[in-house]
Amino acid sequence: MNRTPLIAGNWKMYKTGPEAVESAKELVLLCADIQDVEIMIAPTFLAISQVSKVVKGTRVTLGAQNLYFEKEGAFTGEISAEMLRDAGVEYAIIGHSERRQFFGETDTSICRKIKAAIEVGLKPILCIGESESQRDEEKTFSVLDKQVSDGLKGLGSDELSQLVLAYEPIWAIGTGKTAGVGQVRQVHQYLRSLLENLFSSNLSDQTRILYGGSVKPENAKALMGIEDVDGALVGGASLDANKFINIIKYNS
Repeated sequence: MNRTPLIAGNWKMYKTGPEAVESAKELVLLCADIQDVEIMIAPTFLAISQVSKVVKGTRVTLGAQNLYFEKEGAFTGEISAEMLRDAGVEYAIIGHSERRQFFGETDTSICRKIKAAIEVGLKPILCIGESESQRDEEKTFSVLDKQVSDGLKGLGSDELSQLVLAYEPIWAIGTGKTAGVGQVRQVHQYLRSLLENLFSSNLSDQTRILYGGSVKPENAKALMGIEDVDGALVGGASLDANKFINIIKYNS
C-alpha cells in the first residue's frame, strides 16, 4: 500500500515564540517545492498559536508535544485536545519516552490521551520503544507488544484510521546512537504484524510507522530506505531548518 511519508519535528523545550516563528518561516520557504511528503513540526505550547499563523496553508502542518485527556476542569497547567485543535494543531505526539520517564506517564494514561485526541479529530502519534537494558535482555518485542496493546486498548480500526506509530528506541534518543538497519527493519515488520493481529490487515497496511532516535541528514537515507519505515520523528536535527530539510528531501 502506498503510504505518504511523514517527517515530524519534535522541538521539545527549545525556542521562544519569536525563535519558533523564525524557524517555521525558514522551513516553509525551504519546503515550498516538496511533494509527496507530509511535514510536521511540534513547537512548545506557548509558540503553537504563533507558528500556526506561519504554517497555515503551507506544506508544513502543526503538531503538539503532549495533551491532557480531560476536556476541561481544575487541572492546573494542562491543555486539552480541543484547545490544541482550536489553535490549529493537526497532530499530537503522545507517550514520548521523555514523558514516560520524567513525568510518570503510563500505558493507561497514554491510552486516555489517544482517545481524547481522536475524539476531537487530532491525529495521534503514539511513541513506543525499549530501553537499553530491555534490548540487552531481549525484551524488545514484549515491551512493544504491551505499549501498543495497552496504549490502544478499547479502540477499533475505524477510530485508529489516522494513527501514526513512532518507534523510538530509548537508548538512541539524543545519544547519537542509531539502531542498525537490520534491527529497524525487524522491529517495523513486527509492529505491522502486531497491528494486523490486534486490529485488521487494513489498519496494518495504512498505518505509518516512523523511526525516531538520533535521525540526522547523515543517516536519513539509509533509515528511510528500509521497508516499512514511513518517515521519521526527528528531535535535535529538526531545530535547524537546513538540517531538517535535508532529512525531508530523502523522502521527496
